[in-house]
Amino acid sequence: MNTRIFSQNLPANHPAREQIRLENVLVALGNPLRLAAVRMIAEGGPHPCCAVLPGVPKSTMTHHWRILRDSGVVWQIRHGREYQLSLRREDLDARFPGLLASVLAALAEDAAPQD
Repeated sequence: MNTRIFSQNLPANHPAREQIRLENVLVALGNPLRLAAVRMIAEGGPHPCCAVLPGVPKSTMTHHWRILRDSGVVWQIRHGREYQLSLRREDLDARFPGLLASVLAALAEDAAPQD
């Protein structure tokens, strides 16, 4: 049955959609490094953990991945010897319509060159 294979590929603490809490998502998105990571994943699709922000030490990013994963913002799925990160866009949109789109739009606006 696929459930066993699927569960072996997912590390602990991926909350179910209905368990995703707004305060946890806001805390996860309240850090500039995590926001940069979310933006990069949103723009480019699933990424290996080590490729999202390559200039940041692995130990630092491990902490941030755990917060993003435990809050329900990202999926962290094992592929071979590494983990891939992807946004839980459907789940976040179902729980908090427009939140992720608003955050990503604000990030894009902040990154745009000022006249």
